[in-house]
Amino acid sequence: MSEQVKNFIDALSNGNQDGAGEAFKDALRMKVGDSLEARRKEIANTLFQSKIEADPISEPKPEVADPSPRTEPTVPDAEVKADEPESK
Repeated sequence: MSEQVKNFIDALSNGNQDGAGEAFKDALRMKVGDSLEARRKEIANTLFQSKIEADPISEPKPEVADPSPRTEPTVPDAEVKADEPESK
């Protein structure tokens, strides 16, 4: 028997209900804490052991055949002068 259970039984046999209640809470707290700690260790050991495969890429990016080194203006008649400011 654990020390907390012994304290609980002793308190009950002496008629100390407040002490028995505290000893019961301590015993329960220790039991729950121990089981949580065991489960935490179990999960920590198995967490990164399973291999997760990445989803394959659906389609590769298209290749550009031969990009032009210079882009032509989209408006054929417009001349753009970089040195002159545009009038409003």
